[in-house]
Amino acid sequence: MMTGFAAFVSLTVTCMSSDLNLPQIEAVQHVNGPCLVLAGAGSGKTRVITHKIGHLIQLGLEPERIAAITFTNKAAAEMRERAKQLVGREAQKVVICTFHALGVRMLRQNGEALGLKNNFSILDTDDVTSILKDAGGTTDAATARQWQWAISLWKNQGLNAAMAEAQASNDNERITARIMARYEERLSAYQSVDFDDLIGLPLKLLQQHQEVRSQWQQQMGHVLVDEYQDTNATQYEVLKLLVGERARFTAVGDDDQSIYGWRGATLDNLQRLPQDFPALKVVKLEQNYRSTSAILQAANNVIGPNPKLFPKTLFSELGAGEPVRVIDADNEEHEAERIVSRIQSLRSGNETGEGVSQFRAWKDFAVLYRANHQSRMLEKALRKAAIPYKVSGGQSFFDRAEIRDLCAWLRLLVNNDDDPAFLRCVTTPKRGIGHTTLQKLGEFATQYRCSLFEAVFSHSLIAALPQRAVDSLQAFGNEINDLQYRARHTQGAEAALALLTQWLKDLDYEKHLYDGEESEKLAAARWANVMDFIDWMAMRCGGEADDAAGVSLMNESKTLLEVAQTIALLSTLSEREKDQDVVTLSTLHAAKGLEWPHVAMVGVNEGLLPFKPEEDGVSLQQDALNLTRIQEERRLMYVGITRAQRSLVVSWSRKRKKGREMVSALPSRFIAEMALSTATTKEDPREKLRALRAEFAQRVQAEQSEKSGSDPN
Repeated sequence: MMTGFAAFVSLTVTCMSSDLNLPQIEAVQHVNGPCLVLAGAGSGKTRVITHKIGHLIQLGLEPERIAAITFTNKAAAEMRERAKQLVGREAQKVVICTFHALGVRMLRQNGEALGLKNNFSILDTDDVTSILKDAGGTTDAATARQWQWAISLWKNQGLNAAMAEAQASNDNERITARIMARYEERLSAYQSVDFDDLIGLPLKLLQQHQEVRSQWQQQMGHVLVDEYQDTNATQYEVLKLLVGERARFTAVGDDDQSIYGWRGATLDNLQRLPQDFPALKVVKLEQNYRSTSAILQAANNVIGPNPKLFPKTLFSELGAGEPVRVIDADNEEHEAERIVSRIQSLRSGNETGEGVSQFRAWKDFAVLYRANHQSRMLEKALRKAAIPYKVSGGQSFFDRAEIRDLCAWLRLLVNNDDDPAFLRCVTTPKRGIGHTTLQKLGEFATQYRCSLFEAVFSHSLIAALPQRAVDSLQAFGNEINDLQYRARHTQGAEAALALLTQWLKDLDYEKHLYDGEESEKLAAARWANVMDFIDWMAMRCGGEADDAAGVSLMNESKTLLEVAQTIALLSTLSEREKDQDVVTLSTLHAAKGLEWPHVAMVGVNEGLLPFKPEEDGVSLQQDALNLTRIQEERRLMYVGITRAQRSLVVSWSRKRKKGREMVSALPSRFIAEMALSTATTKEDPREKLRALRAEFAQRVQAEQSEKSGSDPN
């Protein structure tokens, strides 16, 4: 007998299941064992996941025992909203979060088994670089970042420092492995973890602690993993241990969209599924609901040469649509101008004969490219044409210096042993505590094996530092203690905003910003960011947002200290991501998962796409390692093509700037692989320019006539 709410969910899911095609229904209804959903681009994978959540609830599985794991906070937020539309308030109980957020949840709950306090800190990239510089005895940030990259890859492969050193193939790798050992010691001392640890440590928990493993396997009634092709070796092992022998999980992914091999993602995880789970049910979603047939034909042709784990061919019922067009330009500046002209022409409706009155929004257009530096010429051309735009994947709100300052204070409140946060806080704003004092404090903390904060209140510190320095340090320590006490006892949005406002006033942080900037306008912008941040923090204390672990805080008031614990996982302020009417410029990697009516891919030249590193002296076709790289670059081209809904243009230039010289360039091999008909896809730029000028003149004349009140005819 269903409860009233279960009956409601059942009716809702049944009604909405009419929106699903047969393979989608098959994927949704397979719940008693392992399931792999091969979801081609635009084939409705999020719809399948959310309907499956509804179906599981309909069958009686408690929402809190359902976990849907994604790779970005934005994807988690979208999935949670879609689930809420389908099953209502029960969606708030479903664990919808990123792999890293799930790792935080596990470590907060069971981390003591690994010697972690539940208030451990999560270090960001700059913190890690700083610690590695110290561990490796260098002041060169570039060298430290190389170590950081190598260590991250090792961690994603499930290796610790000892294992990395044992398999090192040269002196550089052996040195890096030893630095990794020192780095691990420092993380332990600081009661801190990096982002890779948010996967590696939960794996260690599940592997080494049977009672923890049993607890989580019981808690996870069904696990759904989105973008499964992006998982690395460690994430796959975590998934296996979470689902246990019952293996009730749904992996949703597309081997043709695996473009993150450079950061540890491996297609081996797709190959291993049928081996590790012989009862695996494989469902292919091949109907695309996004793009026209012309676009999909180009995509299928491009991806064709790649070896297939699970062969599939996308098809669409949206009609043939406009042919995919290829533009060749003289150089990068000319290429940018041509793309801008095309956007202007398409926006007016000229391109498809829809008439001058058919205007499109700027947000309907995206320009995609392989590398960040390619946006500069495009930005210049868009500014010249007075076209509004945004650069997707630009500086994160949380990467701004002023926000990192405030986050360091919040981290220190949560975890007094967070030495990187301590050093940032004690020097920002400046309070007369110099480098020499901090160096001696660090030596004292190392000698007595304690954190910097703990050292500040040691009775023995007076033997290492002058009384004046000790007094300054202890004044800072007391300030932290006082703020921590108030944050622990401050609950709700209004009280949190009052505390945060007073804190900034006590710090005199606004003066610090203005003193540090030559431009008053820039200082004002940074202060505005600070105001946005504290408003947003206060709102979260009032329960008006979702936390980083994917748990809804709606109607659930939190203390400021509780909210501070989630800060390190957040990359953007969701409230700032408004639906702006602007053209999007984006790298192909950042565009994955997104779509636009009209897409232009620029710089589709050999050496750029596929990308060829400067140091690569071997022909891309000759080297086996480069063959793997070419296959991933081909998947990147496929991802770019399948972002387009209605029209796609692919552009290349005959000359490109290399250093201070202009060098000849060739079109990418991928253009030939698209197998387009030259007769129908080649554009005449002069005709387009004439049409654009005529349309513009007509529009200006109409506007002038309207203002004067006369008849335009």
